[in-house]
Amino acid sequence: MSDNNYALLNKEQKEAVFHTEGPLLILAGAGAGKTRVLAYRAAYLIEEKNVSPWNILMITFTNKAAQEMRERVISLADFGEEVWVATFHSTCVRILRRFIDRLGYETDFTIYDTDDVRALIKQVIRDMNLDPKMYKERVIAAWISSLKNDMITPEQAKKDALGNFRAMKEAEIYEAYVKQCRKNNALDFDDLLLLTVQLLQRNEDVREYYQDRFKYIMVDEYQDTNRVQFEFTALLAKKYGNLCVVGDDDQSIYRFRGADIRNILDFEKTFTGARVIKLEQNYRSTTSILDCANAVISHNRGRKDKHLWSELGTGDSVEFHQYENGYEEASEVIRKIRREVMNGAEYSDFAILYRTNAQSRAFEETCIGNNIPYRLVGGVNFYQRAEIKDLLAYLKTIASGKDDVATERILNVPRRGIGRTTIDRLKVFAQANDLSLMEAIEHAQNVPGIGKALKNLQVFSHMILELRHEDGDMEDLLRAVLQKTDYYSTLEDLEQEKRDQKRENIDELLSKARDFEDSWEEEHPPKLQDFLEEVALVADIDSLDESENRVVLMTLHGSKGLEFPTVFLCGMEDGLFPSYMSLNTGDPMDIEEERRLCYVGITRAKHHLYLSAAKARTLHGEVNYNLVSRFVREIPDDLLGLSRKVEKKYMPPEPRSVYDQAAFEQSVNPKPASFGKSFNITKAAVLPFGVGDRVRHGRFGEGTVTAIDEGKKDWEITIDFDEVGTKRLLNSIARLEPLND
Repeated sequence: MSDNNYALLNKEQKEAVFHTEGPLLILAGAGAGKTRVLAYRAAYLIEEKNVSPWNILMITFTNKAAQEMRERVISLADFGEEVWVATFHSTCVRILRRFIDRLGYETDFTIYDTDDVRALIKQVIRDMNLDPKMYKERVIAAWISSLKNDMITPEQAKKDALGNFRAMKEAEIYEAYVKQCRKNNALDFDDLLLLTVQLLQRNEDVREYYQDRFKYIMVDEYQDTNRVQFEFTALLAKKYGNLCVVGDDDQSIYRFRGADIRNILDFEKTFTGARVIKLEQNYRSTTSILDCANAVISHNRGRKDKHLWSELGTGDSVEFHQYENGYEEASEVIRKIRREVMNGAEYSDFAILYRTNAQSRAFEETCIGNNIPYRLVGGVNFYQRAEIKDLLAYLKTIASGKDDVATERILNVPRRGIGRTTIDRLKVFAQANDLSLMEAIEHAQNVPGIGKALKNLQVFSHMILELRHEDGDMEDLLRAVLQKTDYYSTLEDLEQEKRDQKRENIDELLSKARDFEDSWEEEHPPKLQDFLEEVALVADIDSLDESENRVVLMTLHGSKGLEFPTVFLCGMEDGLFPSYMSLNTGDPMDIEEERRLCYVGITRAKHHLYLSAAKARTLHGEVNYNLVSRFVREIPDDLLGLSRKVEKKYMPPEPRSVYDQAAFEQSVNPKPASFGKSFNITKAAVLPFGVGDRVRHGRFGEGTVTAIDEGKKDWEITIDFDEVGTKRLLNSIARLEPLND
C-alpha cells in the first residue's frame, strides 16, 4: 500500500493508524470512520511494520461487521486474508474446537440457542420436581446468562445462596443445567466465552500459544463488552500489551445484556500508559443532525467529552411534530414517505425507529393499507422458526448423537407413534445408564415397558444411521432429510398461506446450504459441524438485506450500526422514551442509558431526521397522555423545526454523577399522567396458564407466554408468537386459549 492511501485519513485517524505499540483507546464518535481506521491500521502493521498478518486479531460483535472488516483489510494489504477477523463468539469457537478437550468436552460440541437453553432448563426443573410456575425457565435462563457473563460458577452461586431457600434452589438448577449441558456435549452462547477464558486461565501452554499468535489485538465496539469479554481480551493481550480498542461510550446501550460501560470509561486506569485518541469528525450526517445529537448527549454525566462535527453542510433542519394519537403519527409518517418516493426516493432510504416492539403495529397496518413495502426487523429470527429448528435438529442429531435437546425435538416429528410416555421412559433409561437419548433409542429393546413403540424407535434409529452415511454436499443431505422423514407431511393440515410460507422458509434453508458449500475451497470441503456452527452464530442484524427496496421498521436497539438517508424517530414521549421503568427506578444510570439510545437513533440519519410524539397513545389496551420526551426538550428550539410548541416544564435537575450513591436515592421525575383505560374490564382471579405455557390467540395464532404482569384491573400478558413475534396483550380482551402439551 502506497503512502498516498493515507491521504484519505484525517489527522486524528492517521494518529490512530500509526500508533501501533502499547494500549490504545480510540474514542470514535458515530459515523467517524472507525472501520476505515481499523482496516488501515491492520494494513499499516503488515505493509509498513512488517508484522505477520498471522499475528493480528481483529474482533467485532457481528458477522456483518466482521465480513466488512475482512474485505477492507484484504483490499488494502497483501496477505490480508490471513488476518484473523471474527466475532467474539466465532473466535472462541475456533479456540474451543481445538482445545476444549482440556476441559472435559469433546471437540464436536453442539451450540445451543435461546430456545434450546430454555427447553433444557424446563426439563431440569421438571426433573427436580419443582413448580414451573414458581421457577420459570425464561427467568432462570436470563439469570444464568448474567451469572456466566460475570464469571460466577454454580459453586459460587450456591455459596452466595446459603440461608435463602429459593436462591439455593435456583443455584441447584444452574448446577444441574451445567451438568446436563456437559452430558449433551453442548455449549450455550455464554459458555463459548466463559469456557474459553477458563481454558486460557488453566492451561499455560494454550494461553502462551494464543498470546504469541496474537501479538496485535484490535477490538471494535468496546463499549459493549461485558466482564467475560474483558477478561478474554485482557488475557490475550497481557504478554505483549498491544491492545487497541475502538468504541464510543455515548453508544453503550446494552447494559441489559451485561455490557459494562466502565470497561471503556476506565480503560486508561486498567491499562497503564494507554493513549487516547478521539475521532470526532462525522462523515455520515449533516451539521443540523449532529447538533441535535450533541445537545441531547451532553446531558449525560458518565461519559468522556466528545463533540461531533461534520463538513457535509448544515442540511435541512431536524423537524419535530406532535400528533393527536399514534395512528395519526403513523399516517403522517407514511404520507411523507409516499411523497418522497413520488419525487424519486427509494423505499429503502427510510427507517422508522421506535423504543418498543409494540409500536410497530400502527406502522405495519398503515404500510399495508397504503401498499408500502416494508421490512420488520426484530421479529422471529429465521433460524428460530419451527420448521427450520426441526431440520437443524435433524442435522444436529446426525452430526452428534449426544444432543438430547435436538433428538427429543424431532423424535416424533413428523408423527411416528412415539408419545410422551415412551420418551420419558427412554430418558429415565438413559439417565440410569449414563447414555445419551440417541444411545437409549439404539438400545430401546432393553428399555422397560417400551412396548409397541419399539418398532417405531428402531425405524427412527435406522433412518438416522442411513442419513449419517449419506453422500453429497450439505444441500443433498438436507434434501435427504426432507425425503426420508417425509417432513412436508407436517405442513399438510395448515392453511395454504401458512403452508406456502413454511415451504419458502425451507427453500431458503436449502439455498443457504448451497451458498455455504460454494463459499468453501474445493480442497477443504466443509463438515456438517461447520454448517451448524455458522447458522448458530448468526445475529438478527446479520439477516438484514439492505438491497431490498423496503421501508425498514425496527427498534432503536436494532438500529445500532446502521445508517439511512432519512430517519423517523417516533414515540418521543416521557413514559415511552424514556420508559416508565427507567423514570421510576431511581437509578440515574437507567436514564443515561436511555439518552444514549436516543443519541444512537439520531445519529442513524444521514440527511433528514424527523422526531415525533403523540398527545394520546394507546398501548397494551391503555390510553396514556404523556409529556413530550425530555430528550426532545433537551434540544434547543433554534435547532428544531416545530409544528407544535414543546413545553419546557417538568425538567428536574439530574444527579451530579451516575456513580454517586446519593444519586440512587433521588427521584428522577414525577410519574407522567395516565388517564386509565378506554373500556371497562374485570380482572380474572386466576389465570389458566403461566409463563412458559403455550396459548392460542384468535388473530395472532399460537405462541409462548414469556411474562405476566399483575395490574390493578387486569393481567398484562407478554407472548412470543410463532409467526408475528412478541405482543403484549390485556388478558380480558385477548381471550387466550391455553394449549395442552
